[in-house]
Amino acid sequence: MNTIDVNQVLTQMRRLEGLAKNEAASVEPGQGAGFGDLLKQSIDKVNETQQTAGELKTAFETGSRDVDLAEVMIAVQKSSVSFQAMVQVRNKLVEAYKNVMSMPV
Repeated sequence: MNTIDVNQVLTQMRRLEGLAKNEAASVEPGQGAGFGDLLKQSIDKVNETQQTAGELKTAFETGSRDVDLAEVMIAVQKSSVSFQAMVQVRNKLVEAYKNVMSMPV
């Protein structure tokens, strides 16, 4: 049975945060990925997270011994949080679009 060390998870999250900040700082204006590409990558990542969570749930439900409940629950929560964040981004984009469209010319 796998045990999850909270300090290890926090260290991994901090490392990922640092990588994200470095990638954002390294992209020069006019170069690199456009907004559409970034949005597509984010949606693909959310989809991947949801599929991974689904696979872990199925493995746990079928009685696989190498998957424990804590791992499944963490994957499901990651999937849920990432999907909720994506929905909020979509809502903000729709709101911004409506604001721009209602501006007088």
